[in-house]
Amino acid sequence: MPWRSSEAHKTGRRLASVGATITDPLVGHLIDGRYEVLSRLARGGMATVYVAMDRRLDREVALKVMHPHLADGAEGADFVSRFRREARAAARLTHPGLVAVYDQGVDDGTSYLTMEYVQGTNLRLRLQEAGALSVRDSLEILEAVLDALAAAHRNNLVHRDIKPENVLIALDGRVKVADFGLARAVTEVTSTATGTIFGTVAYLAPELILTGDCDARADVYAAGVLLFEMLTGRQPYTGDTPIRVAYRHVHEDLPVPSSLEGWIPQEVDELVCALAARDPENRPLDASAALDHLRRTRTALDEADLDQRAVVLRPVPPPPADEPDDDDRDADDTDDTRDETAAPAGGARTVDEVPVDTGATQALSTSSAGGTIALQIGADDLVATVPPEPPRPGRRRRTSMIIVILVAIAALVAGGTYWWSSYGPGAYTTVPSGLVGSDTAAATSALTTFGLRPSVVERFDDAIPAGKVIETSPGEGEQIAKEGVVEVVASKGIEMFTVPEELVGLDQEAATTTLTDAGFTVGDPTLIYDDTVPAGQVMAVSEDEGASVPHSTVITLTVSQGPQPVRIPQVVNSTEDAATAALESIGLKVQVKRAFSDDVAKGHVVRQSPEASAEGFRTDTVTIVVSKGRELVKVPDVQGMDTEAAHAALEDAELVPEDQFAWGGFLGKVRFQDVDPGTEVPKGTTIVLTIF
Repeated sequence: MPWRSSEAHKTGRRLASVGATITDPLVGHLIDGRYEVLSRLARGGMATVYVAMDRRLDREVALKVMHPHLADGAEGADFVSRFRREARAAARLTHPGLVAVYDQGVDDGTSYLTMEYVQGTNLRLRLQEAGALSVRDSLEILEAVLDALAAAHRNNLVHRDIKPENVLIALDGRVKVADFGLARAVTEVTSTATGTIFGTVAYLAPELILTGDCDARADVYAAGVLLFEMLTGRQPYTGDTPIRVAYRHVHEDLPVPSSLEGWIPQEVDELVCALAARDPENRPLDASAALDHLRRTRTALDEADLDQRAVVLRPVPPPPADEPDDDDRDADDTDDTRDETAAPAGGARTVDEVPVDTGATQALSTSSAGGTIALQIGADDLVATVPPEPPRPGRRRRTSMIIVILVAIAALVAGGTYWWSSYGPGAYTTVPSGLVGSDTAAATSALTTFGLRPSVVERFDDAIPAGKVIETSPGEGEQIAKEGVVEVVASKGIEMFTVPEELVGLDQEAATTTLTDAGFTVGDPTLIYDDTVPAGQVMAVSEDEGASVPHSTVITLTVSQGPQPVRIPQVVNSTEDAATAALESIGLKVQVKRAFSDDVAKGHVVRQSPEASAEGFRTDTVTIVVSKGRELVKVPDVQGMDTEAAHAALEDAELVPEDQFAWGGFLGKVRFQDVDPGTEVPKGTTIVLTIF
């Protein structure tokens, strides 16, 4: 589905984006210490969308900042709580057709959401450029939308605001659905307090308008309106006020597309009317059922039908220089009803500023071309405030002629129906049994034998082996027109994902994000202590990197907690060898210093750092001071001194004098000393003096 915007639109959007960037106070700021706002994408009634750089993971994201008024008043806390819940639910959805939700939080009282940034355009801009799409492109886009919605519906999530602005078309043609949860979060708060729902009136299901309650069939209804608009280039209901459009949704059946474009095949009319039936009981139960209906319809069309396209003339948008700036727009749009996703969350950076319509049609574009509105709930209000359009002049004069024509048509239809069902190609047969579980080739052969036309589609299945039939539509034993098409759903087996490589060595958060982006569920990590791997770093992965494993495989990361905590033991007074052995046995490193000690024997630990019982970690270093014994001093020469002077000299050197007398010691002189002068001995050593 290749498509490129015209140069005029591109230039206009670039100029308008520059203006928005200059005036927006958030541009250039850092949100929540992580997201650097680069430029503004779009502004609407509920949020403003920016392109931001995630500094932690070094990637561009789409940053949706909720308008502060949503958190004001008594309902503010309730909205923030519901918004977080809806964001978490949307983040659990993993499907290639859904814009991924990465993160949500609150910064300075304002709630925000970060999502996948998708470069490209959205369906609104494509319709503005092309007018209408071919049947083929319309069905392909809707198929992608329904496939994405089916994944959400299987998880009990309803979008509630399907519209062209929320259908993104990437540069490579991929289609993605954006903005799950916001409309629901706002409506659940406001509907309780004020009886108001939020949504885009052109696509609101009747039950949502009347009661505010809905299920997956409301999304199916919006998808039907979306298909009508893609085929015809126009919305089925328009009006000068949103309430007038809502009234028509409630009280009128959706017109068939062929009423505007007569060439549109009957099968396509039937598909649109089935999806957008006023009574939800008449619609497919969910997006999966709607998807089956769409595929059956497409199979019934030939190539010429698929390539047809309506020609719709569009007004030329005004030059960018004539566009109002943001302040003017806010002044003109006091209800702030413009759609907050006019530029898709993660879409083209400049689509925000391209006007849908110009001049006198601006009010209409707000109410019916995609703007999000606040609408009072209640059928009584709609009936009371929006009377039906007055009868046209001349209607009574045409009544008789219309009745005659209708009677004639009814007769023809009755006769034709009898012939069709009894003798013509509409005669019914029964889908044969025994197809489910058989080989696909055998099933298609059996259908051909019964005069039916098989149409094989494939999908992954965790229980049915590849090549086997999962189901048929219509099902076995059900009636079908002769030569009708039976869709055979063939199993592709279990969907396999490839485990990303180079996860070992990443930090836990980066590895988890890589696995999640690859479609895996990441289980609780296995945490182990390690002396060499830094804390938070991935050491191992439960599956081999690069291996192909079932999509349901839960990946477990082994993550380092760094060195193990230890308590420092007491080693003071231990020998050096004993202290070293005790510390190294629990993974500590030892640094030895030496010092003299008068109290601790030589070779024993005098003190340690950290002290005993302190908390530490393996590989930490403990310093021990080992005693060198008492400090050495030189023995003074006291020979020939008087006894009193010799004693004083030895005591000054911290030595202990001891006298022994020869010849009575009557002279009082030191004749000999038992340790030679100049010898180094420990302090406190006894020096024996011989006194004459």
